[in-house]
Amino acid sequence: MRNFAIGCLLAVATVTGSYAATTVLKTAPADSWTITNYYKQSVYDPKESKIGDIDDVLVDRSGKITGLVVGVGGFLGVGEKDVIVPFASIKTAKKNDKWWLTLDETKDDLKNAAGYKYDRASTTWVPEKK
Repeated sequence: MRNFAIGCLLAVATVTGSYAATTVLKTAPADSWTITNYYKQSVYDPKESKIGDIDDVLVDRSGKITGLVVGVGGFLGVGEKDVIVPFASIKTAKKNDKWWLTLDETKDDLKNAAGYKYDRASTTWVPEKK
């Protein structure tokens, strides 16, 4: 009986050890970026005029970033409109040791785009009702 109990403990330790090893990375993936390169960063048009700020990062269930919510217009958050742009449309560069984000759109283009509001009940961005 004692040997059986020891065998069960060893089996549990082995299974637990194997599980833990697969849930924690030993190093960060080489091609990964931190979300802080985008979240709350300013976005500029190609002429280096500020368009807005990234207010949210949208991720699908597989973990792929699909879109960025950009706040445009307004003053100190009042009157700001949130629009969603595809993640692939944002271009990145390093400028003065800071990430520089650009989008091939103007501020007016984004102000005229469909707006979104965050719905806390469904925890999703939904189209703004006019």
